[in-house]
Amino acid sequence: MLAAALATTACAPLPPGEPHVGRARLQLSPGEWVPLAQEDTVFDVRPDDLAHDLPMRSRLLGLRDADGQLVASVWVQTNATSTPRDPVVLWQEACPPQSGVQVQDAAQGSPVRIDCLRYRRRADADGYLAASRPRLAVLAAEHHALPAQPYSHVSYRYSTAEGGFISVDVLADRRLLRAPRYNNLEFLRAAPPAQAWMEQLRTAAQASPALLDGLLALPPFPSQLVP
Repeated sequence: MLAAALATTACAPLPPGEPHVGRARLQLSPGEWVPLAQEDTVFDVRPDDLAHDLPMRSRLLGLRDADGQLVASVWVQTNATSTPRDPVVLWQEACPPQSGVQVQDAAQGSPVRIDCLRYRRRADADGYLAASRPRLAVLAAEHHALPAQPYSHVSYRYSTAEGGFISVDVLADRRLLRAPRYNNLEFLRAAPPAQAWMEQLRTAAQASPALLDGLLALPPFPSQLVP
């Protein structure tokens, strides 16, 4: 569980350069990105032992299309610093199955690491977001971070045994995760772009905790909705 301590908001485009969140340096995909919110947070590793809490930073960013409409938002959470932790951190964050959600638990329930990829094709229906990611739902509502069109939710959470942690949530206009289709053959191959993009996101997030600058390179979306 993450407890929020502070939130700020902005609407102007990000200044030149690569924004930071905690120990991570974000390399954003092409397009006009705007800062929406940032927080100091705490990851409650063991609910009964405050000594193991991990200070976190989080940042919410939005992506606009050529008409200025929000087509995606990205919420990144990482360790606040690179300060070494205990030799082994026993995580109590599970990756449970969920109806209507594609779930891949590469850690297979391991108590010493998290490797959880989740995908909901229609995240704007059935109260899904508020039930699944309540803090993100609140932030998105407060900072107008929900795409106007039907949107998907991709969530990836990764940890190391030593306490490195990164979490990336993406709310994306569903068209962003579909490659253009021009004929029947391309129609039959329309699903793989989203899966390939999620694997690229997983690879980028896994690399971040091991890098000195925490580089997190967000992969470009398969579609061309943004300039």
